Amino acid sequence: MTSPIGLDREQMAQRVALDIPDGSYVNLGIGIPELVAKYVPEGREFIYHTENGLLGMGPSPEEGQGEPELINAGKRQVTALPGAAYFHHADSFSMIRGGHLDLCVLGALQVAKNGDLANWSTGGPDAIPAVGGAMDLVAGVKQIFVVTQHCTKKGEPKLVDACTFPLTGVGVVSRIYTDLAVIDVTPEGLRVVELSPGVDFAYVQERTGTELLPAATDC
Repeated sequence: MTSPIGLDREQMAQRVALDIPDGSYVNLGIGIPELVAKYVPEGREFIYHTENGLLGMGPSPEEGQGEPELINAGKRQVTALPGAAYFHHADSFSMIRGGHLDLCVLGALQVAKNGDLANWSTGGPDAIPAVGGAMDLVAGVKQIFVVTQHCTKKGEPKLVDACTFPLTGVGVVSRIYTDLAVIDVTPEGLRVVELSPGVDFAYVQERTGTELLPAATDC
């Protein structure tokens, strides 16, 4: 087994951005997904949407250069790109529920082998009290990418046979990006399509709570 290197948070976000088609309308979740806004590949344009009422969101400003009232749904300061539009919170959710967004990038607490997503609560007594906009996003956006560390800080796998935390959506995830691999959700299960530098398949499997399938070219 090789000694893994894996990707850091910035590299994970950059890897996600590589798979977003040109011209996509994209919503970014809180955490690592927010970093994706910094990495638009040359020659492409992404139109970023945030639930609190902005279409045409840019990356976070340099420290001390931001506008305090210009924030995303995670209360992080952002910028507005030329041509950006502001609108009511209800209109923003009409865009989501109406199927007008192409892609959403979310974090995860758990992802099941069939694409079930749990990303808002552990179900514990000290858990956050509400799901926010995540359920609307997974129900209304055309495609869901997840970007997350492969394991928790305690070393427990986030990719599992079945989620044990409260679900955000059933069978909604199409692709997962972790520090160790890029993994597709398929009818047969979770299939590894790309390994991070210095990481081999066996290492990823040991840290996953469900059986992984190798890339089709490896079969």
